[in-house]
Amino acid sequence: MQNDHELTEYQTLSQTLSQLDIQSDAYIPSAIIQELRDCIRYFDQTYYIDSQTAIDDFTYDQLYKKLQALETLHPELHDANSPTQRVGGSITKDFPQVPHLVPMLSLDNSYNEADLRDFEKKVRNLAKIDQVTYCVEPKFDGSSISLVYENDGLVRGVTRGDGLIGEDITPNIRTIRNIPLSVPFSKHGIQTIEIRGEVLISKAQFAKNNQDRDAKGLPALANPRNSASGSLRLQDSTEVAERRLEAMMYHVSYAIDKEGNDLLGSQLNSRHQNIKFLCSLGFSVPDKEHIIAQNIESILDHIHLWEQKRESYKYELDGMVIKVDDIQLEEQLGSTSHHPRWALAYKFSARQAKTRLLSVQYQVGRVGTITPVAKLEPVAVGGVTVSSITMFNEDFIKEKDIRLGDFLWIERAGDVIPYISHVAIDERDSSAMPIIFPEICPVCNTALIRIENEAAWRCMNFNCPAQITERLIHFASRDAMEISGLGDAIVRKFVDKGWLKNIPDIYRLPYTEIAGLEGFGKKSVDRLGESIELSKSRSLSKLVFGLGIRFVGETTAKVLANAIARLEDFQTWTIEQLLQLPDVGPKVAQSILDYFSNPENITMLQMLREFGLSLDNEKTHSTEYQTGHLGNSVFLFTGTMSLGRNEAKAMVEKSGGSVAGSLSSKVNYLVVGEDPGSKVDKAQKIGTIKIIDEPEFIRLIS
Repeated sequence: MQNDHELTEYQTLSQTLSQLDIQSDAYIPSAIIQELRDCIRYFDQTYYIDSQTAIDDFTYDQLYKKLQALETLHPELHDANSPTQRVGGSITKDFPQVPHLVPMLSLDNSYNEADLRDFEKKVRNLAKIDQVTYCVEPKFDGSSISLVYENDGLVRGVTRGDGLIGEDITPNIRTIRNIPLSVPFSKHGIQTIEIRGEVLISKAQFAKNNQDRDAKGLPALANPRNSASGSLRLQDSTEVAERRLEAMMYHVSYAIDKEGNDLLGSQLNSRHQNIKFLCSLGFSVPDKEHIIAQNIESILDHIHLWEQKRESYKYELDGMVIKVDDIQLEEQLGSTSHHPRWALAYKFSARQAKTRLLSVQYQVGRVGTITPVAKLEPVAVGGVTVSSITMFNEDFIKEKDIRLGDFLWIERAGDVIPYISHVAIDERDSSAMPIIFPEICPVCNTALIRIENEAAWRCMNFNCPAQITERLIHFASRDAMEISGLGDAIVRKFVDKGWLKNIPDIYRLPYTEIAGLEGFGKKSVDRLGESIELSKSRSLSKLVFGLGIRFVGETTAKVLANAIARLEDFQTWTIEQLLQLPDVGPKVAQSILDYFSNPENITMLQMLREFGLSLDNEKTHSTEYQTGHLGNSVFLFTGTMSLGRNEAKAMVEKSGGSVAGSLSSKVNYLVVGEDPGSKVDKAQKIGTIKIIDEPEFIRLIS
């Protein structure tokens, strides 16, 4: 589940980053690029794993495009783990993980007619033809799935996952009544077929599900999309069946006959025909909702028609999808690493509503960032009741001239996160009062400061109770120490009880007293204790990330963990030494230096060591490491290799080296596979980097 304060911090950061003015001659610190990557990864995690929508599509796309632009301008900062280098998202551990037969790429998005015309022009230019036929179909607001049938039977149902690997949720898929379990594909010469679609909950069923939950005293589900996505991951298929999910299938991604011949582009040669084909076999498809179009005007007419009809439609829609109809032409157009060049998602305009601003509350984040939150008269926006909404920072309030008592227009861009569009100035009266941003922390009364070139005001009191609570929540989170049973609400309860004042307190919780709390039984207390005990064996990189050092994300945490023998050794490091580490720039280095210069932090680390946590780099204690010859060598890979990147990275780290995220003078070896990019030329210009091929790399490792 999302941590509300962390969510607000990332939303605030996304607002700032989305307003970056990128010019080819502008200097952009590497820390900004890393913040963009961290921001996008966070929102990918909340969307694909937590089934929570934490940012509107437009802002996300702005962040993504700015990161792409910056990485193009600064190829020396390339990172193989950047969100732009993968399809997106992460994977849960609750279900078996299986690869898709064909990657499930994201779709590029359009929000206006100009984008759509630009897309159509690019398709014609790439295809080198004057007219292209398109299939235009609804963009359902549900949860993406792929179904695999072999020998006429359903063998696998898989979530999107990260686009390459998804979660096998076949038992839950089988509960969806409009998904046929047996289909006569063999009559059409098909041995194996993969079909894509969307799992949905109708608006009427969603309302009924919430009525049933209310009667049972359960909290209401947020919206149909999250409800559908969350239902697919339930561990009890009986409960899944009760949700009355439906599936709308619209895309054939893979089809072969018994000899292994590819049938896409031959027998199954158009998107329009494939929808008709699936419909004839008993699948629910957007048959009456889709059209064939041969020009932009026809496409736009269909989009505008459905934008008007969306409120009365059975399911939630957030746009229309435009695909090149000819599958052979699709194959000719190809794809980028993120999205196909032959398809585009056109998003409907935002839903809006007007309401009054009642008050402003100020939240304190993990690193002291102060975020203003507007408290509103509750208002329904696109089926969701909104009563509070982030205002990001002081600049946002001033730029929009927001005052207490104002009427505000609230919109859900992409039908996702509510956002203050503008003030209804013509309705402002004399009672409207300017919003005075606080000068002291609302929790600990410490004077706030605003660091130069930053938009946020911050509380610099490391011992601020609000910051302590947020650090505890972060430390116990899934990406850090993975302490199940110690989520946001439980941490806050234990803080209120006085049992948690700092991170070491986690390892001396009074289990006997906890067992006396309402909602806690012996089993739940035992599980909490086991999870806390298990956290002591987490890797050093997870511990470093869990400490919550500002600007230190998961990638940098691994770099730090691999750089030393004992974590406390960073007390003696200088800025110059830190800057020699991969992906560590001046801003990050200063933050690390400040953290390990604080005596309170060192005392805390010593306490964690006494409680049995490992603060040592285990590789430095192994014979293999001591007899290895890589030392602290830094590697970078380019091009296609027969070894998987993860396998190659593991080999390097096991032998004492590390893998950089971008090309710089800190890299010792550039390993070149087939079809390498521009890194080879850049490495040659740097002059100090040894360029080797894959066989030489394997010999070096061996």
